[in-house]
Amino acid sequence: MPREMIEVENVNHPGQVSRVDAAKYRAARDAMLALLPAEAPGMTQHEMMLAMREALPLEAFPGTTTSWWAKSVQLDLEAKGLVRRDPGKPLRWRRA
Repeated sequence: MPREMIEVENVNHPGQVSRVDAAKYRAARDAMLALLPAEAPGMTQHEMMLAMREALPLEAFPGTTTSWWAKSVQLDLEAKGLVRRDPGKPLRWRRA
């Protein structure tokens, strides 16, 4: 039986969508929304990747990296307005 796919957006490329595995996307999305704080200062890219590695063990994502899923989900959630990128250096993200 074919796996279910879902379309994701990319805040850096408006209007462009990609199709990814729906089950893996949902697992990564749920993990990201659970770990990102709602209040500033948010999490840096490095902090977010480390937290996602803990939340998404490699055994659940064979043949890919959790960092790829974390970034894909972050860009999609940001495009949908569920995650916010705060200004400044280093860049930080939080739930909207």
